[in-house]
Parts: sequence; structure tokens; C-alpha cells
Amino acid sequence: MPHIVKSTILNAPTDAVWNVLRDFNGHDRWHPAVTTSTIERAQASDKIGCVRRFKLQDGSELREQLLALSDLEQTFSYCLLDTPIPMFNYVAHVRLLPVTDGDRTFWHWESRFTARPADAERLTQMVAEQIYQAGFEAIRRHLKEAA
Repeated sequence: MPHIVKSTILNAPTDAVWNVLRDFNGHDRWHPAVTTSTIERAQASDKIGCVRRFKLQDGSELREQLLALSDLEQTFSYCLLDTPIPMFNYVAHVRLLPVTDGDRTFWHWESRFTARPADAERLTQMVAEQIYQAGFEAIRRHLKEAA
């Protein structure tokens, strides 16, 4: 079972980063892979159990469900419900922690999923680089532009 762990330090206060990330339907405003996103059944984007349906740059459509969200701990978890990508049982966790030296943010993003053995390495690399690392860089740009 692939297990991906990525982390970074952002030169922004934790509350500023959390204000962007806690919107489960907001990733189309900052992640370069996502073109559009909507929450099904007009639910709130911070309601546990809500489902976001979004499209990627290549036209693929995915659905993910919010499993947990804590403003106190600045964490959320979600799972992949539908995807054309051959990965299964995908569950991810995001956690922010303050770096008090300079009022910065430590961002931890990890996931586990299952895949056919022939696909596991390629999918692990894709998630780690095209989703997580690209997301880190995109949030950096987004926060810089907002400042």
C-alpha cells in the first residue's frame, strides 16, 4: 500500500494558510491542476461528509468526500470516491502547525491508497509531485499575491 508523506514550511502565519486550505471547495482557486470545483447538494464546504466534484486540467472528473475538519487543530481528512485514475481506498490527511521562529507554517500532507502493483510507483510519484508538491508551490504563490 503506497504511503505518501510530504511536508513544507511556508513563510506565512498558520491562520492565513488555514483560511485558504479549510475551504474544501476552494482548491480550484489555488491548485494549478484543478479547473473547477463544486460541492454537491449545495452543502457547506466545511460540513463533514460533503462531497466536492471537480475537474482537472486534462478534463478528468473526480469526487472527494470531507471526512474530518478541525479548526482547533487545523487539520482535515478526505477520501477519494470516484476517479478515472487507477487508485483505490485513497485517504489523505492535512495538518498545519505553527513554526514560532518567524511566524511560519509547517504543512504536513499525507495519504495512503491501494493500486495495482504495476501502477503503484507511477501513482505515488504523481500524487507526491503533481498534487502535493505542486500544491505547496501554488499556495506559496497564492499567499504572496494575496499579501
